[in-house]
Amino acid sequence: MFSRIFGKPKQEPNALATLDKLNETLEMLEKKEKVLLKKAAAEVEKAKELTKAKNKRAAIQCLKRKRLYEQQIEQLGNFQLRIHDQMIMLEGAKATTETVDALRTGAAAMKAMQKATNIDDVDKTMDEINEQTENMKQIQEALSAPLGAAADFDEDELEAELEELEGAELEEQLLQPATTAPAAPVRLPAGRQPAHKVEDEDDELAELQREMAL
Repeated sequence: MFSRIFGKPKQEPNALATLDKLNETLEMLEKKEKVLLKKAAAEVEKAKELTKAKNKRAAIQCLKRKRLYEQQIEQLGNFQLRIHDQMIMLEGAKATTETVDALRTGAAAMKAMQKATNIDDVDKTMDEINEQTENMKQIQEALSAPLGAAADFDEDELEAELEELEGAELEEQLLQPATTAPAAPVRLPAGRQPAHKVEDEDDELAELQREMAL
């Protein structure tokens, strides 16, 4: 009932449908223009024939009809120009609308992503990562630390004891008797007697070793 009183609500025109309608109208105007051009050319031919036939009045009537056709052709040309202008404006508006829609969609997506990852959540996540890293370091240090009685040993005392052992080992090596190889026979020149110097040195070395052993 209300639709009968107030009429049907107007629907928003679709850009593609409007462009299609403008294209159809443009094609129709171009066809009419071609028909009028043919009619105008035909009137010119008739006027030429009537002029040859000395029928001046009829020839003038043909030229009048030709001018009427030309006026309609000019009018159709203006219509086509307006339609072209409207199509260009509509295509530009369509491109602008699509661009704005795309930008609006991108802004909404960006807003949604920012809402999902706000700065507080990022700070909280980084704090958790740092805390977990510090806990892992403490766990690794705890696992590498000595356990039980070994944890109470003093490293300085152990190093001092090691130095004492090394000193004792060196002293023991110095106190061990030296092994002497048998002396090779020495050939003396003829007429000289062999000296007992080597035997005396061996006796002195043995005596020194006995004193060090005491």
